Amino acid sequence: MPTQTQQAERFLALHRPGQPLLLPNPWDPGTAKILASLGFEALATTSSGHAATSGRLDGSVTRDEAIGHAAAIVAATGLPVSADLENCFADDGDGVAQTIRLALAAGVAGCSIEDHTRRQEAPIYELAQAVERVAAAAEVAHGGTVHLVLTARAENYLHGRADLAGTIARLQAYQEAGADVLYAPGLSRLEDIRALVRSVDRPVNILAFPGVPPVATLAEIGVSRVSVGGAFAYAAIAGLVEAARELRSDGTYGFLERAAVGSRAARTAFTG
Repeated sequence: MPTQTQQAERFLALHRPGQPLLLPNPWDPGTAKILASLGFEALATTSSGHAATSGRLDGSVTRDEAIGHAAAIVAATGLPVSADLENCFADDGDGVAQTIRLALAAGVAGCSIEDHTRRQEAPIYELAQAVERVAAAAEVAHGGTVHLVLTARAENYLHGRADLAGTIARLQAYQEAGADVLYAPGLSRLEDIRALVRSVDRPVNILAFPGVPPVATLAEIGVSRVSVGGAFAYAAIAGLVEAARELRSDGTYGFLERAAVGSRAARTAFTG
């Protein structure tokens, strides 16, 4: 098995502008194994998918739960794993740094930090505080033998602030603070994504989101990574809902055909 240092180096090397890393988000060890068996080169955890496994919504997972979940996903496969650490479960730099230390101990190759405060009345950290938090994360992430790949997220577009110039300015500041990858979830228009890619000197991650151009188009404009967040988890939940409704409403078993596909995938992944 590669060392954590090697996994982190491999993860960063997979961020190639024009050849985007397709980064799926499993929500438990079983789905991690299935995605690995399908040929993906790296994985990322999903806070919303993880929360759904225990009947909760995004934002309800604790730091200890998130770290334990990341460790379980790391242990499931030999692939590099990036941990969704939400806002690093802290407002201040010291708390952020402690979260990154715990993530390193969990064996991940990378992690993310959001500038979302979790407060409805003021959902985004002021820029100076946000930059301080990224800098604190980067100091720990890059301070040892493992160069943990730090993804800094500007959350404006997910919280009613469709401000491209402000979002780019934030990501430029996070780049200067030490982020390795830059990410503005919710950005969907091709011209806006192109402007972001041209405005920074770090790999850019784009979230699969309604209206986002296909991967081939994103590759043409230099995107380095495409992730799905909780979408795969919710697609699986949708499959469950459809099957359950068919059984309750129609009393038929059309879902068995899809179940056979899943069964074959599980047998391949779990016995490989």
